[in-house]
Amino acid sequence: MSGEAQLFFRQLISNPRQISALAPSSRALARAMAEGLGPHSGPVVEFGPGTGRLTEGILAAGVAPHNLTLFEMNGEFVGHLRHRFPGVHVVHGPAQAAPGHMTVPVAHVISGLPLLSMPTGLREEIVAAAFAVLAPGGEYVQFTYGPKPALTPDQMARLGLTVRPGRRVWTNLPPARVYRYRRA
Repeated sequence: MSGEAQLFFRQLISNPRQISALAPSSRALARAMAEGLGPHSGPVVEFGPGTGRLTEGILAAGVAPHNLTLFEMNGEFVGHLRHRFPGVHVVHGPAQAAPGHMTVPVAHVISGLPLLSMPTGLREEIVAAAFAVLAPGGEYVQFTYGPKPALTPDQMARLGLTVRPGRRVWTNLPPARVYRYRRA
């Protein structure tokens, strides 16, 4: 087992509610989450990078390390991410802190956070923080393991958002669906 997998499983055992996944995200899910990103994307934010599988996909799509900011609450993951991705800015803090850290609007916020396992109010705070840092026309990309988006129609109406289902990734464990949110 790789060091990254060992780190993931150690954190899963010590704090299963925070991790909320059976395994690290697959490379296929990372590619699906990074669709539309490239060298000209400008600043990109990632919420909940964990061991960095989605981060890997974002960088592989062509986003420059200096244009990527990660928000991670788990201290062990933060140390791992800083070592693994030199040049990427890693903030040891919650996604809701993003508006206080970002000095320029971003085109994309990519989220690996387990929103469906979070209380409704916290979900809304996280998504509101994403849209506080997104430029007009920016996109919030979230995956879920469930059959529906992470936000209910009422929540999307309160936040003034629309959602478009993206690709279903069958090769992820468990299978995941990508959703793309924009301002209505």
